[in-house]
Amino acid sequence: MSFIKAYIEQQTISRRNLLLLSAYGLGGMATMGALRPRGARAAGSAPPIAWSYRDRTDPYWNAIVSGGEAFVQSLGLPRSALINLINEGSSEKSLADIKAVLSRYGSGVALAADTNDAPNCRPVVEAVSRAGAYVSTIWNKTDDLHPWDFGDHYVSHMTWSDVGPSEQTARLLFDAMGGKGGVVHLGGIASNNPSIERLAGLKNALKAYPNVELPGVQAADWDTQKANQVMSGFLTRYGDGIKGVHCASDTIAYGVIEALRAEGIETMPIVSYNGNPQAVDLVIKGKILATVFNNPYWGGGITAALAYYAATGVFRPSAEPKDHREFYGPTVMVTATDARDFKSKYIDGNPTYDWKDFWGLSKGQIQYKA
Repeated sequence: MSFIKAYIEQQTISRRNLLLLSAYGLGGMATMGALRPRGARAAGSAPPIAWSYRDRTDPYWNAIVSGGEAFVQSLGLPRSALINLINEGSSEKSLADIKAVLSRYGSGVALAADTNDAPNCRPVVEAVSRAGAYVSTIWNKTDDLHPWDFGDHYVSHMTWSDVGPSEQTARLLFDAMGGKGGVVHLGGIASNNPSIERLAGLKNALKAYPNVELPGVQAADWDTQKANQVMSGFLTRYGDGIKGVHCASDTIAYGVIEALRAEGIETMPIVSYNGNPQAVDLVIKGKILATVFNNPYWGGGITAALAYYAATGVFRPSAEPKDHREFYGPTVMVTATDARDFKSKYIDGNPTYDWKDFWGLSKGQIQYKA
């Protein structure tokens, strides 16, 4: 498990460097050259393409941005043409960076964004709409916010239906526990839609397992180091009563595994989410029972593509049906029986995608609870 320690150390170094750069006014998008003086965009020229996301040190977000870069390259542009807006898990920074890009480039911007939490999506969309730019979002928005209420400028929103897959992994976990004992859940940021849905999936599964208890639920903010601390606290509090761990992401699972190893525990059943390369290797080795893959590479590329092709007039969002404006992305549960084949297809190399096939992998329109 040496890679987990190395992963935690690399996260620490990367974040420290980013904070140091930010302190000198060189961090975030300025680091990427987004605010360097440039001339006005000529009529008919390609619009600037930006991706606003949490942190590229996380393998999931690295895959998202890699997909965005692949799309940019499909236009004949260098990867460096993608403007990276790194919000570091801050909704305030997310909104400030997006407003700065809009101020610099105006109506031409094609923006792909995860707004960090659901409430922040509305001010982001309103700022983009006022500027006459175009935005496609993923993961986080409130249920009352819809692209079709903003004409063409709020192009689309994609999320993943996490309740069902999370319930599947929970059932697998409970079976590995012999259908009894305590399970703890480590979540992401509490206000994040995926964090909410993955906990809901766990609770759904509990209904069919009366002898499984849930003594501990705590947010780990998608962070490996915080997950390590949270799991250590759970072990102190509940001790041998913990028989399994339900993690809202792979990066959380890495911290959990390290906390368990520190106590000499090597066989605790664990499930996680995201299908990161390291997690798939751990599934192959039997250290994680299952992870759920939602194809972040495709998600990152197609979200940027939707914003770009709306900005360039290839399609008109307001003319599209609602299931093209709000839709679910694909998910695949990865277990030991199929992990090697999965790794060969999705990790050893990325499939080639048609970035104009916007809804080819869509799993239908987003459904809301009444």
